[in-house]
Amino acid sequence: MKDNEPTLRGIEDYNTLKGPKKRVVWAVIISGLLIGAIFFAAKTYYGNVNDSLPLHDAIGKVPLK
Repeated sequence: MKDNEPTLRGIEDYNTLKGPKKRVVWAVIISGLLIGAIFFAAKTYYGNVNDSLPLHDAIGKVPLK
């Protein structure tokens, strides 16, 4: 029994997609690019975090039950 669903093992499988399936693939690609662009813009705008608090606490002895 051969499954009619594309496997996307090769670029030829994408060419067999039609209708809603092809739109879903494009929606996922565009969404990923938009989310990546938002994160890149936020990283560029806010830059590195320089306001972190230094921690000087050391663990002395861990109590055992």
